[in-house]
Amino acid sequence: MGKTLIIVESPAKAKTIEKYLGPDFKVRASMGHLIDLPKSRIAVDIEHDFMPEYITVRGKAKLLKELQSEAKKVERVLLASDNDREGEAIAWHLANAIAPKTKAQIQRISFNEITPQAIKTAVANPGIIDEAKINAQKARRVLDRLVGYNLSPLLWKKVKNGLSAGRVQSVALRLICEREREVQAFIPQEYWSLNADCRSGKTSFSAQLVQWKGEKPDFKKETDVQAVIDAIKDVMGKVSNICETEKTVRPKPPFTTSQLQQTAANRLGFTSKKTMQVAQMLYEGVNVDSSRVGFITYMRTDSVRIAKSALDETHTWLRKHYPEDTPPRPIEYAVGSKAQDAHEAIRPTYTEYTPEQMKDYLTRDQLRLYSIIWERFVSSQMNNAKTKTVSIDIQAGDALFRVSGTTVIQKGFLKVLKLLASSEGKNTTYPHLKAEDAVTFVGFHKEQHWTQGPSRYTDASIVKTLEEKGIGRPSTYAPIISVLLDRYYVTRSNKQLTPTVLGRLINDMLVEYFFNVVNTDFTADMESKLDTVEEDKLRWSDMLREFWFPFKERVDEVAKTLESCKGVFDEPTGESCEKCGKPLVKKLGRFGYFIACSGFPACHNTKPIPVGVCPKCGGNLVRRRARRKGREFYGCSNYPKCEYLTYTKPKE
Repeated sequence: MGKTLIIVESPAKAKTIEKYLGPDFKVRASMGHLIDLPKSRIAVDIEHDFMPEYITVRGKAKLLKELQSEAKKVERVLLASDNDREGEAIAWHLANAIAPKTKAQIQRISFNEITPQAIKTAVANPGIIDEAKINAQKARRVLDRLVGYNLSPLLWKKVKNGLSAGRVQSVALRLICEREREVQAFIPQEYWSLNADCRSGKTSFSAQLVQWKGEKPDFKKETDVQAVIDAIKDVMGKVSNICETEKTVRPKPPFTTSQLQQTAANRLGFTSKKTMQVAQMLYEGVNVDSSRVGFITYMRTDSVRIAKSALDETHTWLRKHYPEDTPPRPIEYAVGSKAQDAHEAIRPTYTEYTPEQMKDYLTRDQLRLYSIIWERFVSSQMNNAKTKTVSIDIQAGDALFRVSGTTVIQKGFLKVLKLLASSEGKNTTYPHLKAEDAVTFVGFHKEQHWTQGPSRYTDASIVKTLEEKGIGRPSTYAPIISVLLDRYYVTRSNKQLTPTVLGRLINDMLVEYFFNVVNTDFTADMESKLDTVEEDKLRWSDMLREFWFPFKERVDEVAKTLESCKGVFDEPTGESCEKCGKPLVKKLGRFGYFIACSGFPACHNTKPIPVGVCPKCGGNLVRRRARRKGREFYGCSNYPKCEYLTYTKPKE
């Protein structure tokens, strides 16, 4: 029988840690929160300092009893949930539930990486539960409950049953809706550019027009460009200036959570949710031969700090493999003023475990994510790179053409970048010319362009915006997007996030009647106050009291004055129900518009709205939504007789 029981959050983590410790240790998983607020009611005693009324989570009672039973058999219980607010809350609830059932000593341990040394160090240096961190989690949980359980019933009453609104998600929805308005309002403007095919001696190259009559070209129509061509087509050009500039390129700091999500989205095409799922696997451990290895440090962090031991290990490895590109001392990066700095940056646990060496032990997605984490961290401790850019100007009458190219003259940290390789690490060619060299124009290429308006948000850009505005925290970026997709307030198409009709309706209502709740500055201020609670500089109940009473007054006022929107989206179709004969109407549901019988609930006849013709059988194409991943597609209404489907929206 083990003398020490360690309780972690997940079975995968338990499996890894148990292999590091001897027979005197038993490791079990709590499977996340065992105790929380009930879903059926608000469960917050406002009159008694907003005290939450916790219960055992439905379906978790058996597991809690098993952990209580295990705790009776040991001398010591170590609570090893994640070292953040939610993890601290899990530890606190477990301690309160286990203490009456055992005489064992209950302590708290935390670690930033799952390696033998880190686990043994944590076990040897247990601490106590952080009450301030508990209070911050309690304030956040109660705050979200008060907002959600007051706004959601209002939406049920005034708009549609089953809708919900969250404190942080509603702000993200507003950002997405506002960007969509900008996209829709943008009017593209035509403009033209001009390139020339050039020859000097035996050298051929292409150059771009960068000045016309001493000013930057601004051609609104094709005739403007043609006028330039007509003016210079018979003119001999000459090299008027050659400019060489050197640029120092510094490595980027190791990843924070938001930077990892943005880079994984841009480089690998991962959604934020997928990035965190794969990172969780790498953190909790993967089998390598006969051992189990945690590949990366904790993946929810907003700090770029690196432990001294990791820096020393990395520099030892670099001096062996890249001695000429290793600086004399480790490089330290400044931690942002908003960073919590509770965890290190995301880095590999062992620098010597290169992606190339580990490719046989990781899945394709694990290897790709691990590769960019490894590359980003190792390169952050290497020397700068240097590039040389040569720009050659060619004067031809009133026209100035330019051709340029860049050469990497010192690779430095670029040597370890493969998946993260950028344009700064690539050479681009340019002609080797001298001043006054004659240049002949052998052809011209005029090209039409249209000004580009604002882009819709992607996972990467919405995470970047949320971070810049101080909304949410590393643990919440991926869930924010997932919730909006799950509620069908937003859809994802070609990586772009677009608000649905339902999402725009909810946003318009919240902006009009609850402007503060969906105001970015207000939300960022609430996040800042939660941080202040965690620093033990503000009472959590005082923070909630300041928010609650004005908010509740506004909720009550809107409930009395806001007219119901129910039924406003029901449009007659002019058709009759084939089951009961009553009129069919077009209704707005949780997953978009659909056709339904007006005789509901007596008649439950519903069907999707056709959006095209099936090219396979001639039936109706209808919009559907995948159950597992929520991705939209268009399938034949004659399924399963016809299995045609496409992810490309048909022309209506």
